[in-house]
Amino acid sequence: MTGDFSPLVAALDRWAGAGRQARFWLRDDDAVAPTPALDRLLALGAGHGVPLTLAVIPQPTGQALADRLEGLDVEVALHGWSHADHAAQGRKSCELGPERPAPVVLAELATGLAQLRRLHGARAVPVLVPPWNRIDPALIQQLAALGFRGLSVFGPEAEGAPVRINAHVDLIDWRGHRGARDTAALVADLVARLDAVQGSGAHVGFMTHHLVHDAAAWGFMDRLFALTVPHAGCRWTGLSSLLAPDQGRIN
Repeated sequence: MTGDFSPLVAALDRWAGAGRQARFWLRDDDAVAPTPALDRLLALGAGHGVPLTLAVIPQPTGQALADRLEGLDVEVALHGWSHADHAAQGRKSCELGPERPAPVVLAELATGLAQLRRLHGARAVPVLVPPWNRIDPALIQQLAALGFRGLSVFGPEAEGAPVRINAHVDLIDWRGHRGARDTAALVADLVARLDAVQGSGAHVGFMTHHLVHDAAAWGFMDRLFALTVPHAGCRWTGLSSLLAPDQGRIN
């Protein structure tokens, strides 16, 4: 993997120099079943000692995925229900939008959370990851009643309950060739997030989609892990630790 990672190392050096550690977490979306791509992701995480969070689509998933994750440092979060697009024509893709009655949508989410808990036990973290990172705001205030403690979309966190634990840097160039984004752009986004939250204790969420990774995507992840895991200015953490009371406010 080519590309200049030195701005990222310099940013982490600033954290370490201040006696602080930035918290990184990885959210990988659209997991359903074991695949060669998932095996590669799991091997990469295990090889570098990076805990992973899989956003699992509950309706089509099953025991095979649970069996594959047994004994690994992997947690799962709820990725909607079936990842179906219910948005009105001409609007951006959305499963959890206002087009359907709220009780129907909430019932699917409740069923999905129960499904993940049944299959994955303690590995299932009560955090909702809306497909396409979109959700009707009217639904958010009802998530806690279903048992959700967190919500993860993309971008800066909003205030309110449940706690937001977002992703901030997207590995994939969705509007272009649908492979890895340019290394310089990815590094710049990581540095911008680190600089924005230095001193606040907030986290850096890195978002991946193992099913669409090209060689450049895998290479970037390998290089990112190799540089960050041993660095004193950061640590990779699991999703559940970001929900822990002793972590303070997530912002």
